[in-house]
Amino acid sequence: MITVKPLRGLCPQDALAARVAAPPYDVISSEEAREMAKSNPLSFLHVNKPEIDLPEGTDLYADAVYARGRENLQAFIRQGILQQDEKAAIYVYQQSWRGHTQTGFFCLASVADYDAGRIRKHELTRASKEADRTKLMDAQNAQIGPVFLMYLAEPELDGHLRIITQNKPRVDFTSADQVRHMVWAVYEPQIIAAIEKGFARLDRLYVADGHHRSAAASNLCRERKAKNPHHRGDESYHFFLSVIFPHTELMILPYNRVVVDLNGLSQEAFRDRVAEKFAVESTGQTAPVLHEHEIGMYLGGTWYLLQCKPGLFNPADALDTLDVNILMKNILAPLLGIQDPRTDNRIDFIGGIRGNEELVRLVDSGRFKVAFSMHPTSIAQLIAVADAGLIMPPKSTWFEPKLRSGLVIHQLD
Repeated sequence: MITVKPLRGLCPQDALAARVAAPPYDVISSEEAREMAKSNPLSFLHVNKPEIDLPEGTDLYADAVYARGRENLQAFIRQGILQQDEKAAIYVYQQSWRGHTQTGFFCLASVADYDAGRIRKHELTRASKEADRTKLMDAQNAQIGPVFLMYLAEPELDGHLRIITQNKPRVDFTSADQVRHMVWAVYEPQIIAAIEKGFARLDRLYVADGHHRSAAASNLCRERKAKNPHHRGDESYHFFLSVIFPHTELMILPYNRVVVDLNGLSQEAFRDRVAEKFAVESTGQTAPVLHEHEIGMYLGGTWYLLQCKPGLFNPADALDTLDVNILMKNILAPLLGIQDPRTDNRIDFIGGIRGNEELVRLVDSGRFKVAFSMHPTSIAQLIAVADAGLIMPPKSTWFEPKLRSGLVIHQLD
């Protein structure tokens, strides 16, 4: 049984939503955020990346950053940029980009469901990033960025989305990255109750993106319960801000890799070692078109198609069949000496939205020696891994389009 709840959202004035809405905190650097927000005092980046309003070089985890985040959020409220809805609502959020549309329920998910494993994960989290989001959430007394969840498509819930989106949206704008964003607010008690009952029939949800935000919400709930021995269980900190999409509407792009050196090998020796496990075919200056269990490699100005040789992975193992895991087990670890890609600074990860052109640019610049273009992980693979209680290698999924922050905020008691 999955619990969701409506909320009295803290939302931008409808006419200001396009200027307020901003990318999630973790997809752009502080420098990029500072540049994006410098001519827009209404940008939510001042709230979810408050270091941009402090001197460059400020420690991202300094107390001053969290204090500025609280000040900036309160200033947005005082100035009327953000206003709290008078009634509780379940919101509906739709994004359209390059012919792809995804529509989900903007509501509160249950920390208890998360802690019990009914909201299933597929990635490990880093303690420093968990602590960062927990401290900011505590300082702001608000959840400012939604967790990206998915449910296995269910006709009645899907039907609510279709009906609601036939009405005129409350917010409708196209952001600079050409994503159209629309938001509806559902206040009718009977519709809210029907949506709650629809989710109550489900036995699980999945974290698509936002593992650190959901872990931070769990951390904060535990901390506040400890400070409130008479808690009832329905306090706002028992829930976290989420957008929940049907799995059939989501799109995963590749998450590519670049490595700074060849671990002491020459290009020829490295290519020969790769050929022990993969059939290697040169495609020249053209990046290969990839299918599952194929990897593109850019090395020395040339693209190669790597195809798995028989027996390289166990097709019955949900984790072993992931292309990012095949790369890790057969090239990154044994040949390039990268044992923990979460902490090794010799590897970097490039979202597929940047295209193979970015991989070529990075290698040709001399900053990196080799790039790997990946076939995207599928939704079915994510579900299989999460259902098995397994953990994917880091940076296995790049969901697109990204949820905008600042459209609905959950204020805590």
